[in-house]
Amino acid sequence: MDIFGIAVLIFLVTDPFGNIAIYIAALKNVAPKRRLWVAGRELLCALALLLLFLTFGDKALNALGLSREAIAIAGGIILFVIAMRMIFPGPQGLLGDTPDGEPMLVPLATPAVAGPSALAVLMTLRNTHEGPLWELYLAVILAWAATAFILLQASFLQRFLGPRGLTAVERLMGMLLIMLSVDMLLDNLQSVLHIRP
Repeated sequence: MDIFGIAVLIFLVTDPFGNIAIYIAALKNVAPKRRLWVAGRELLCALALLLLFLTFGDKALNALGLSREAIAIAGGIILFVIAMRMIFPGPQGLLGDTPDGEPMLVPLATPAVAGPSALAVLMTLRNTHEGPLWELYLAVILAWAATAFILLQASFLQRFLGPRGLTAVERLMGMLLIMLSVDMLLDNLQSVLHIRP
């Protein structure tokens, strides 16, 4: 995938439209004058976590001696499961209740934006990307910037799209993510089975 494709993949996994309700719920007890500042701080923390994991997360996988194909196939399966949950969400919701006061790291920075899914995808990309490493860093920053823009407009988007509109957008993103995950699985299965496309 090129930089744009990788950025789209990371953007879909961070699921900004699905996180709008979480951001609004977590910030409802924060003073209105501080909400934008707190949201910005949490988004910067999420970016730091994503970049930190992209830099050092592969060390754990390399220590386990996993092959490139195994990592990519596992990443495709994880993406598929994430996408299915976006399309068919469970009754328990994503994070449950948030504590009173200003949130710090949890739940806004992680697991909302820099959650296990995003971190798993970064590990997969770090071990399977054949281009220069700077392309991954640029893709992460582009995806984060788009996610941050959407989440900083959370109140406006919730009023504009409404609950049904947000659900529709999230499910559409889930459909795109399913296609990306199946493509990732097929590419790597062809590599393992030595099948030429």
